[in-house]
Amino acid sequence: MSRSALRSGLRTALCVVPLMAVSMAARSQSLEPRAYSNSPPGLNFLVAGYAYSDGKIAFDPSLSIVDANFDMHTGVVAFAHTMDAWGNSAKFDMVLPYSSFSGQATLNSQTRTRDVAGLNDPRFRVSVNFFGAPSLPPEEFAQYQQDVIIGASLQVSAPWGQYDDTRLLNLGNNRWAFKPELGISKAWGPWILEVAPSYTFYTENSDFNRGNSFTQQPLFALETHLVYILSQGMWAALDGTFFTGNRTSLNGVPADNRQSNTRAGATFAFPVDRNSSLKFYLSGGTSTRTGTSFDLVGFAWQYRWGGGF
Repeated sequence: MSRSALRSGLRTALCVVPLMAVSMAARSQSLEPRAYSNSPPGLNFLVAGYAYSDGKIAFDPSLSIVDANFDMHTGVVAFAHTMDAWGNSAKFDMVLPYSSFSGQATLNSQTRTRDVAGLNDPRFRVSVNFFGAPSLPPEEFAQYQQDVIIGASLQVSAPWGQYDDTRLLNLGNNRWAFKPELGISKAWGPWILEVAPSYTFYTENSDFNRGNSFTQQPLFALETHLVYILSQGMWAALDGTFFTGNRTSLNGVPADNRQSNTRAGATFAFPVDRNSSLKFYLSGGTSTRTGTSFDLVGFAWQYRWGGGF
C-alpha cells in the first residue's frame, strides 16, 4: 500500500471513530442530580430503567461524511449500597446497561449502516462525602438539615461490553475508563445548587478494527444542577453540563475531533410508596463542536430497603 493510500485509510478510520464511540459519549454526557446527597448507612437501592436517545454526529466540514445519525434504546439495571466511611456518608453503586443501537451515515456518497445489540461496559463507582454529610443512624438522620456538602467519587468502566474487533461500531469500548469527580452541593431552604467537575481517563484499545491502536485524550466535564425540593421524596431539577476533550488518535495519528459541547436537561422524581420511587428525565445538546449531539428521554424505578427504615 502506498503512503498516500495509507494516510487516506487512516483518515477515513479516524472519521468513523466517533460512530464507534456513540454509546460511550451518551454515558459520559449524562446528567445526574443529587449524586452527593446524604443518606444513612445500610440502605440498599435496586434500580431498573429505560432510556431512548437519538441524534447526529458532527464532523469536520472538510470530510466526506454527511448525514450521520443514530438511535438507541437502553435498558439499565443498577444496585447501590450506602455505608459509613470514617464517620462520613458513602456509597457504592454499579450499573449494567443493555442497548439496541442503529446508526447510519453517508461516506463518499455511499450509505453505511450498523445495527447492534448487547451489553454496554458496566460501571462501578465509590463516592464519599467528606464534609457536611455525616453518617447518621435513622433516628438522628431524621433531624439532619443540609448546608454545604463536599464529596468525591471514582467511577470505573470495565471493558466487558459487546465488542467485535472487525467492526468500527461497538457498544463496548474494549478498554478501561476512570472518572474521578469532585461534588459540591449547597442548600438554601428548598433549593440546592450542585457543581461537579470531573476528568475521564482512558486506557488504550490495542485491538481496534483488526489490531490497530486507538487512544483517546481525557474528557473534562463540569456538571451543574439546580434542585428544588417539592415535598418529602419529591423533587425537580434543571441540569446542565459542559465538556471538552476526547480527541482521538489511531496508530499515533491524531484526528481533528476534539469535543467542546454543552447539554441541558431536566429531572423529576416522586415517591410511589414507602419504598419505591419513579424518576423521569430528559436532556438535549445545546452546542456541539464535534462528536455526538443527541436528545435523550428516560425513566427509572427505584426500590429501597434496609438502613433501619
